[in-house]
Amino acid sequence: MTDSASPVSLLDEVKLQAKVLVPVLRALRAEIGAERANRFVGDALRDWSKRLYHEIGERAGGSAREKFDAIWADVRPRIGDAVERDHLRKDAEVWDYNITSCRYADFFKALGEPELGTLLTCDIDVHIADVGGAEVEFTRTQTIMQGAPYCDFRYRMKTGAK
Repeated sequence: MTDSASPVSLLDEVKLQAKVLVPVLRALRAEIGAERANRFVGDALRDWSKRLYHEIGERAGGSAREKFDAIWADVRPRIGDAVERDHLRKDAEVWDYNITSCRYADFFKALGEPELGTLLTCDIDVHIADVGGAEVEFTRTQTIMQGAPYCDFRYRMKTGAK
């Protein structure tokens, strides 16, 4: 994640990350095998992403919900038109929407690396929700990245949380 004043879209940032990570991941697969390489890189990226979003939340300050809201306030504009959403419900207690088109998934599928795309893009939703602690519950059962026709985003906010 870059500073919110940065002109770099999240999609462009992810493409830059992939330019570095794909050759490293492929070299590791050749050297130690696909299963070990995928597990090693996956664990490292999950730990990095979780730590990154928790650090961003800490800088934002406030309650867990305020930290969650601050991260999304930065991330959403950077997502821009890279995804198309079908909003189902959004109020103080529920955010439900489906992603019906995803340029992140298109990019990583074209690379032949949807698992890496899941780590760099899809999993950040879990980490951002984790910053919200007990005040935010996130459920997603499918993603376009993993071959589903849409991504289902279901957030439940603790009543009275802000």
